[in-house]
Amino acid sequence: MYIKKILLAIALLGLIAGGFFAYYIYQAVFSPNTSFETKTTTVYIPSGATYTELIEIVSPVVKDIYSFDRVARKKGYIDNIKSGRYILSKDLSNNEIVNVLRSKNSPIQISFNNQERLENLAGRIATQIEADSLSLLEEFRDESFLKTNGFTIETALAMYIPNKYEFFWNTSAKQFRERMLKEYNRFWNDSRIKKAKKIGLTQNQVTTIASIVQKETAKVDERPRVAGVYMNRYNNNWKLGADPTVIYALKKHRNDWDIVIKRVLYKDLELDSPYNTYKYATLPPGPIAMPDISSIDAVLNYERHEYYFFVANVENFGYHKFAKTLNQHNRNKKQYIDWINKQGVKR
Repeated sequence: MYIKKILLAIALLGLIAGGFFAYYIYQAVFSPNTSFETKTTTVYIPSGATYTELIEIVSPVVKDIYSFDRVARKKGYIDNIKSGRYILSKDLSNNEIVNVLRSKNSPIQISFNNQERLENLAGRIATQIEADSLSLLEEFRDESFLKTNGFTIETALAMYIPNKYEFFWNTSAKQFRERMLKEYNRFWNDSRIKKAKKIGLTQNQVTTIASIVQKETAKVDERPRVAGVYMNRYNNNWKLGADPTVIYALKKHRNDWDIVIKRVLYKDLELDSPYNTYKYATLPPGPIAMPDISSIDAVLNYERHEYYFFVANVENFGYHKFAKTLNQHNRNKKQYIDWINKQGVKR
Protein backbone atom coordinates (compact mmCIF):
# COMPACT_ATOMS: atom_id res chain seq x y z
CA MET A 1 0.00 0.00 0.00
CA TYR A 2 2.84 2.35 0.91
CA ILE A 3 4.63 1.56 -2.39
CA LYS A 4 1.43 2.30 -4.31
CA LYS A 5 1.21 5.72 -2.67
CA ILE A 6 4.84 6.44 -3.60
CA LEU A 7 4.26 5.39 -7.18
CA LEU A 8 1.07 7.46 -7.33
CA ALA A 9 2.92 10.47 -5.95
CA ILE A 10 5.71 9.98 -8.47
CA ALA A 11 3.17 9.70 -11.28
CA LEU A 12 1.39 12.81 -10.05
CA LEU A 13 4.64 14.74 -9.88
CA GLY A 14 5.48 13.49 -13.36
CA LEU A 15 2.16 14.75 -14.67
CA ILE A 16 2.68 18.10 -12.98
CA ALA A 17 6.22 18.34 -14.32
CA GLY A 18 5.03 17.30 -17.75
CA GLY A 19 2.29 19.87 -17.57
CA PHE A 20 4.73 22.58 -16.63
CA PHE A 21 7.07 21.47 -19.42
CA ALA A 22 4.25 21.42 -21.95
CA TYR A 23 3.14 24.85 -20.78
CA TYR A 24 6.70 26.12 -21.07
CA ILE A 25 7.02 24.70 -24.58
CA TYR A 26 3.67 26.19 -25.54
CA GLN A 27 4.70 29.58 -24.16
CA ALA A 28 8.04 29.45 -25.92
CA VAL A 29 6.56 28.42 -29.25
CA PHE A 30 3.11 29.94 -29.45
CA SER A 31 2.84 32.87 -27.01
CA PRO A 32 3.35 36.46 -28.24
CA ASN A 33 7.01 37.48 -28.04
CA THR A 34 7.28 40.89 -29.70
CA SER A 35 8.45 43.97 -27.83
CA PHE A 36 7.36 46.79 -30.15
CA GLU A 37 4.11 48.72 -29.67
CA THR A 38 3.45 49.65 -33.29
CA LYS A 39 1.31 47.41 -35.51
CA THR A 40 4.36 46.28 -37.43
CA THR A 41 8.12 46.66 -37.52
CA THR A 42 10.60 45.91 -40.26
CA VAL A 43 13.68 43.73 -39.91
CA TYR A 44 16.50 43.81 -42.47
CA ILE A 45 18.76 40.76 -42.69
CA PRO A 46 21.86 41.42 -44.83
CA SER A 47 23.25 38.89 -47.29
CA GLY A 48 25.65 36.42 -45.67
CA ALA A 49 24.45 37.20 -42.14
CA THR A 50 25.55 34.68 -39.51
CA TYR A 51 23.21 33.35 -36.86
CA THR A 52 24.98 35.46 -34.24
CA GLU A 53 24.35 38.56 -36.37
CA LEU A 54 20.73 37.52 -36.81
CA ILE A 55 20.25 37.30 -33.04
CA GLU A 56 21.65 40.84 -32.71
CA ILE A 57 19.21 42.08 -35.33
CA VAL A 58 16.17 40.35 -33.82
CA SER A 59 16.96 41.09 -30.14
CA PRO A 60 15.51 44.66 -30.12
CA VAL A 61 12.11 43.51 -31.41
CA VAL A 62 11.46 40.47 -29.19
CA LYS A 63 10.80 40.25 -25.45
CA ASP A 64 12.66 37.01 -24.83
CA ILE A 65 15.55 36.36 -27.19
CA TYR A 66 16.42 33.11 -25.40
CA SER A 67 13.07 31.49 -26.15
CA PHE A 68 13.30 32.76 -29.75
CA ASP A 69 16.75 31.20 -30.01
CA ARG A 70 15.49 27.82 -28.80
CA VAL A 71 12.56 27.80 -31.20
CA ALA A 72 14.73 28.94 -34.13
CA ARG A 73 17.18 26.12 -33.44
CA LYS A 74 14.40 23.51 -33.12
CA LYS A 75 12.90 24.62 -36.45
CA GLY A 76 16.29 24.39 -38.20
CA TYR A 77 16.35 28.09 -39.03
CA ILE A 78 19.91 28.43 -37.75
CA ASP A 79 21.15 26.63 -40.88
CA ASN A 80 18.80 28.34 -43.31
CA ILE A 81 19.09 32.11 -42.75
CA LYS A 82 17.77 34.14 -45.67
CA SER A 83 18.59 37.77 -46.34
CA GLY A 84 15.83 40.23 -47.03
CA ARG A 85 13.30 42.66 -45.65
CA TYR A 86 10.77 41.15 -43.27
CA ILE A 87 7.70 42.76 -41.75
CA LEU A 88 6.78 41.51 -38.29
CA SER A 89 3.35 42.14 -36.82
CA LYS A 90 2.73 42.92 -33.17
CA ASP A 91 2.17 39.92 -30.86
CA LEU A 92 3.65 37.30 -33.17
CA SER A 93 4.86 34.14 -31.46
CA ASN A 94 8.37 32.78 -31.84
CA ASN A 95 7.01 30.16 -34.19
CA GLU A 96 5.36 32.82 -36.35
CA ILE A 97 8.43 35.07 -36.29
CA VAL A 98 10.64 32.24 -37.54
CA ASN A 99 8.09 31.41 -40.25
CA VAL A 100 8.12 35.04 -41.45
CA LEU A 101 11.92 35.24 -41.45
CA ARG A 102 12.14 31.98 -43.33
CA SER A 103 9.69 32.59 -46.16
CA LYS A 104 8.18 36.08 -46.34
CA ASN A 105 10.75 38.42 -47.85
CA SER A 106 8.72 41.58 -48.49
CA PRO A 107 9.34 43.58 -51.70
CA ILE A 108 9.76 47.34 -51.73
CA GLN A 109 8.88 50.09 -54.19
CA ILE A 110 11.96 51.74 -55.70
CA SER A 111 11.73 55.06 -57.50
CA PHE A 112 14.24 57.36 -59.16
CA ASN A 113 14.19 60.31 -61.53
CA ASN A 114 16.05 63.50 -62.42
CA GLN A 115 19.46 61.92 -61.84
CA GLU A 116 22.24 63.86 -63.56
CA ARG A 117 24.91 61.16 -63.71
CA LEU A 118 25.44 57.48 -63.04
CA GLU A 119 27.06 58.46 -59.75
CA ASN A 120 23.87 60.21 -58.66
CA LEU A 121 21.76 57.23 -59.69
CA ALA A 122 23.99 54.82 -57.78
CA GLY A 123 23.70 56.98 -54.67
CA ARG A 124 19.94 57.20 -55.01
CA ILE A 125 19.46 53.44 -55.44
CA ALA A 126 21.86 52.63 -52.58
CA THR A 127 19.48 54.36 -50.17
CA GLN A 128 16.73 51.93 -51.16
CA ILE A 129 18.33 48.48 -51.52
CA GLU A 130 21.13 46.56 -49.84
CA ALA A 131 23.72 47.09 -52.60
CA ASP A 132 26.08 50.00 -51.91
CA SER A 133 26.74 52.87 -54.33
CA LEU A 134 30.25 51.71 -55.26
CA SER A 135 29.12 48.23 -56.32
CA LEU A 136 26.19 49.73 -58.22
CA LEU A 137 28.41 52.23 -60.04
CA GLU A 138 30.84 49.47 -60.95
CA GLU A 139 28.04 47.52 -62.60
CA PHE A 140 26.65 50.64 -64.29
CA ARG A 141 30.05 51.41 -65.82
CA ASP A 142 30.95 47.87 -66.89
CA GLU A 143 32.22 48.51 -70.42
CA SER A 144 31.74 44.91 -71.57
CA PHE A 145 28.08 45.00 -70.53
CA LEU A 146 27.57 48.43 -72.11
CA LYS A 147 29.13 47.43 -75.42
CA THR A 148 27.12 44.21 -75.59
CA ASN A 149 23.88 46.12 -75.13
CA GLY A 150 24.57 49.09 -77.39
CA PHE A 151 25.66 51.69 -74.86
CA THR A 152 28.79 53.67 -74.04
CA ILE A 153 29.89 55.29 -70.79
CA GLU A 154 28.36 58.53 -72.12
CA THR A 155 24.99 56.97 -73.01
CA ALA A 156 24.78 54.49 -70.10
CA LEU A 157 22.33 56.66 -68.17
CA ALA A 158 19.80 56.23 -70.99
CA MET A 159 19.25 52.61 -69.94
CA TYR A 160 17.56 53.60 -66.69
CA ILE A 161 13.96 54.60 -67.31
CA PRO A 162 12.68 56.59 -64.32
CA ASN A 163 9.62 55.00 -62.78
CA LYS A 164 8.49 53.01 -59.76
CA TYR A 165 9.65 49.40 -59.64
CA GLU A 166 9.17 46.54 -57.22
CA PHE A 167 12.35 44.93 -55.93
CA PHE A 168 13.48 42.83 -53.02
CA TRP A 169 15.65 44.83 -50.63
CA ASN A 170 18.47 42.28 -50.87
CA THR A 171 18.79 42.76 -54.64
CA SER A 172 22.46 42.82 -55.69
CA ALA A 173 23.98 45.53 -57.86
CA LYS A 174 24.19 43.17 -60.83
CA GLN A 175 20.61 42.00 -60.37
CA PHE A 176 19.45 45.61 -60.30
CA ARG A 177 21.31 46.40 -63.52
CA GLU A 178 19.93 43.30 -65.28
CA ARG A 179 16.39 44.16 -64.24
CA MET A 180 16.81 47.72 -65.52
CA LEU A 181 17.95 46.38 -68.90
CA LYS A 182 14.77 44.30 -69.09
CA GLU A 183 12.68 47.36 -68.18
CA TYR A 184 14.51 49.40 -70.83
CA ASN A 185 13.76 46.80 -73.49
CA ARG A 186 10.16 46.62 -72.33
CA PHE A 187 9.86 50.42 -72.51
CA TRP A 188 11.32 50.55 -76.00
CA ASN A 189 8.52 48.52 -77.54
CA ASP A 190 7.85 48.21 -81.27
CA SER A 191 5.75 51.37 -81.29
CA ARG A 192 8.43 53.60 -79.76
CA ILE A 193 11.19 52.07 -81.89
CA LYS A 194 9.18 52.73 -85.05
CA LYS A 195 8.58 56.34 -84.00
CA ALA A 196 12.29 56.85 -83.37
CA LYS A 197 13.17 55.47 -86.81
CA LYS A 198 10.48 57.60 -88.42
CA ILE A 199 12.06 60.80 -87.07
CA GLY A 200 15.55 59.58 -87.96
CA LEU A 201 16.92 59.04 -84.47
CA THR A 202 18.37 56.12 -82.54
CA GLN A 203 17.01 55.31 -79.11
CA ASN A 204 20.07 56.89 -77.48
CA GLN A 205 19.69 60.03 -79.58
CA VAL A 206 16.04 60.32 -78.57
CA THR A 207 17.06 60.10 -74.92
CA THR A 208 19.80 62.69 -75.39
CA ILE A 209 17.43 65.24 -76.91
CA ALA A 210 14.80 64.32 -74.30
CA SER A 211 17.31 65.11 -71.55
CA ILE A 212 17.69 68.63 -72.96
CA VAL A 213 13.92 69.04 -73.18
CA GLN A 214 13.65 67.83 -69.58
CA LYS A 215 16.10 70.50 -68.42
CA GLU A 216 14.50 73.25 -70.50
CA THR A 217 10.96 72.95 -69.17
CA ALA A 218 9.23 71.39 -66.20
CA LYS A 219 5.86 71.82 -67.91
CA VAL A 220 4.86 68.46 -69.34
CA ASP A 221 2.32 70.03 -71.70
CA GLU A 222 5.04 72.27 -73.20
CA ARG A 223 7.61 69.55 -73.80
CA PRO A 224 6.38 68.45 -77.27
CA ARG A 225 6.67 72.06 -78.46
CA VAL A 226 10.18 72.47 -77.03
CA ALA A 227 11.12 69.13 -78.58
CA GLY A 228 9.78 70.44 -81.89
CA VAL A 229 12.18 73.41 -81.73
CA TYR A 230 15.18 71.14 -81.26
CA MET A 231 14.03 68.74 -83.96
CA ASN A 232 13.63 71.68 -86.37
CA ARG A 233 17.18 72.74 -85.58
CA TYR A 234 18.55 69.21 -85.78
CA ASN A 235 16.80 68.40 -89.05
CA ASN A 236 18.16 71.58 -90.63
CA ASN A 237 21.72 71.03 -89.37
CA TRP A 238 21.57 73.95 -86.96
CA LYS A 239 23.39 74.01 -83.69
CA LEU A 240 20.90 73.17 -80.95
CA GLY A 241 22.05 76.16 -78.89
CA ALA A 242 20.72 74.72 -75.61
CA ASP A 243 21.77 76.46 -72.38
CA PRO A 244 21.44 73.26 -70.29
CA THR A 245 24.13 71.58 -72.38
CA VAL A 246 26.51 74.48 -71.66
CA ILE A 247 25.78 74.21 -67.94
CA TYR A 248 26.49 70.48 -68.07
CA ALA A 249 29.72 71.13 -69.98
CA LEU A 250 30.81 73.70 -67.39
CA LYS A 251 30.15 71.30 -64.52
CA LYS A 252 32.03 68.53 -66.28
CA HIS A 253 34.93 70.83 -67.17
CA ARG A 254 35.27 72.06 -63.58
CA ASN A 255 34.46 68.65 -62.11
CA ASP A 256 32.04 70.45 -59.83
CA TRP A 257 28.60 68.90 -60.02
CA ASP A 258 27.19 70.85 -57.10
CA ILE A 259 27.66 74.29 -58.64
CA VAL A 260 24.42 76.17 -59.33
CA ILE A 261 24.40 78.17 -62.57
CA LYS A 262 21.30 80.29 -63.14
CA ARG A 263 22.63 82.36 -65.98
CA VAL A 264 24.79 81.32 -68.93
CA LEU A 265 27.29 83.99 -69.94
CA TYR A 266 28.61 84.70 -73.44
CA LYS A 267 32.09 83.55 -72.41
CA ASP A 268 30.62 80.18 -71.39
CA LEU A 269 29.52 79.60 -74.97
CA GLU A 270 33.17 79.37 -76.02
CA LEU A 271 33.94 76.36 -73.83
CA ASP A 272 35.38 73.61 -76.01
CA SER A 273 33.29 70.62 -75.06
CA PRO A 274 31.33 68.11 -77.16
CA TYR A 275 28.42 68.89 -74.83
CA ASN A 276 28.44 72.58 -75.81
CA THR A 277 25.68 72.80 -78.40
CA TYR A 278 26.46 76.46 -79.05
CA LYS A 279 29.88 75.42 -80.38
CA TYR A 280 29.10 72.13 -82.10
CA ALA A 281 26.21 71.22 -84.36
CA THR A 282 26.30 67.55 -83.38
CA LEU A 283 24.25 66.09 -80.58
CA PRO A 284 26.00 65.75 -77.20
CA PRO A 285 27.70 62.34 -76.67
CA GLY A 286 24.91 61.31 -74.31
CA PRO A 287 22.11 62.59 -72.09
CA ILE A 288 22.88 65.54 -69.82
CA ALA A 289 20.41 64.21 -67.26
CA MET A 290 17.89 61.44 -66.83
CA PRO A 291 14.77 62.36 -68.82
CA ASP A 292 11.45 61.06 -67.60
CA ILE A 293 9.00 59.20 -69.80
CA SER A 294 7.04 62.35 -70.70
CA SER A 295 10.19 63.95 -72.13
CA ILE A 296 11.12 60.87 -74.15
CA ASP A 297 7.61 60.62 -75.55
CA ALA A 298 7.64 64.37 -76.22
CA VAL A 299 10.56 63.85 -78.59
CA LEU A 300 9.00 60.81 -80.23
CA ASN A 301 5.77 62.76 -80.70
CA TYR A 302 7.23 66.24 -81.09
CA GLU A 303 4.98 69.07 -82.20
CA ARG A 304 5.30 69.96 -85.87
CA HIS A 305 5.65 73.73 -86.15
CA GLU A 306 7.94 76.43 -87.58
CA TYR A 307 9.54 77.63 -84.34
CA TYR A 308 13.32 77.71 -84.10
CA PHE A 309 13.74 79.79 -80.96
CA PHE A 310 12.32 80.11 -77.48
CA VAL A 311 13.05 81.97 -74.28
CA ALA A 312 11.56 82.02 -70.78
CA ASN A 313 8.23 83.80 -70.60
CA VAL A 314 8.39 86.34 -67.76
CA GLU A 315 4.67 86.94 -68.12
CA ASN A 316 3.82 83.29 -67.56
CA PHE A 317 6.54 81.77 -65.40
CA GLY A 318 7.48 78.19 -66.14
CA TYR A 319 6.52 78.50 -69.79
CA HIS A 320 8.35 79.97 -72.79
CA LYS A 321 7.81 82.35 -75.68
CA PHE A 322 8.45 80.77 -79.06
CA ALA A 323 9.61 82.50 -82.23
CA LYS A 324 10.00 81.63 -85.89
CA THR A 325 12.58 84.30 -86.71
CA LEU A 326 15.68 85.64 -85.01
CA ASN A 327 14.26 89.18 -84.95
CA GLN A 328 11.15 88.00 -83.12
CA HIS A 329 13.28 85.94 -80.75
CA ASN A 330 15.54 88.90 -79.98
CA ARG A 331 12.53 90.95 -78.94
CA ASN A 332 11.37 88.16 -76.63
CA LYS A 333 14.91 87.70 -75.36
CA LYS A 334 15.30 91.40 -74.51
CA GLN A 335 12.23 91.21 -72.32
CA TYR A 336 13.75 88.25 -70.48
CA ILE A 337 17.19 89.88 -70.15
CA ASP A 338 15.62 93.04 -68.73
CA TRP A 339 13.72 90.99 -66.19
CA ILE A 340 16.69 88.86 -65.12
CA ASN A 341 18.85 91.97 -64.75
CA LYS A 342 16.26 93.49 -62.44
CA GLN A 343 16.43 90.31 -60.34
CA GLY A 344 20.18 90.81 -59.96
CA VAL A 345 21.02 87.38 -61.30
CA LYS A 346 24.63 87.52 -62.45
CA ARG A 347 25.50 83.82 -62.53
